[in-house]
Amino acid sequence: MVSFPSPLIPARLVLRYKRFLADVVIDGESEPVTVHCPNPGAMMGLKAEGSRVWLSRSANLKRKLPLTLEIVEADGTLVGINTALPNRLAEEAIAAGLVPPLAGLGTARREVNYGRRSRVDLLYQAPDGQPIYVEVKNVHLMRRPGLAEFPDCVTTRGARHLDELGDRVAAGDRAMMLYIVQRADCDRVDFAADLDPAYAAAFALARERGVEAHAVRCDINLSDIRPTTVLPIVDSARQP
Repeated sequence: MVSFPSPLIPARLVLRYKRFLADVVIDGESEPVTVHCPNPGAMMGLKAEGSRVWLSRSANLKRKLPLTLEIVEADGTLVGINTALPNRLAEEAIAAGLVPPLAGLGTARREVNYGRRSRVDLLYQAPDGQPIYVEVKNVHLMRRPGLAEFPDCVTTRGARHLDELGDRVAAGDRAMMLYIVQRADCDRVDFAADLDPAYAAAFALARERGVEAHAVRCDINLSDIRPTTVLPIVDSARQP
């Protein structure tokens, strides 16, 4: 569980722009303020003007933008958009036994360099000493009821990660993709091949090379975000 250290501040979204910025109007105020938007993706379906949003306030008084966009209400549910949280949520999910292949493996090393120019999110070690490379991705796109999709825009970096995880398997290690779904209204995960066909193809190739894949859904409220449910990965591009 990832808890917010202080009550979130309700607001309405005016505009999300320049990847990491958003203008909002805080409840009870009339003038918009600029806040940090910790999400480099397209945020498809999560950036409509007037959307209900919630902000956290940093304890760091020197921060240029003290407020951070954390949650957006969309399709009648709360959606976590902070891409700095999934690694922590992934560790929580693993510790809770929601990723059975990693159950009981203890603490992971974080942000470990590997491959040509990548850093793996979590590096576990099996009891026999075999490294297990775990790459974590945040999922918040839903275009059809119940179906979470990744990615929401082209991610060349994500495709490269899949290729390099496949290289680790070829070298005798284990490697895994872990998709963290930050919305509670989905019951399965698929890949948005229409938005990024290269990523969908890279995922299919990585699976053929032995890269494992798992998905976990989170429940979200205005106090905390907690991983709760294992979701199946549909991968419809490979369906007959």
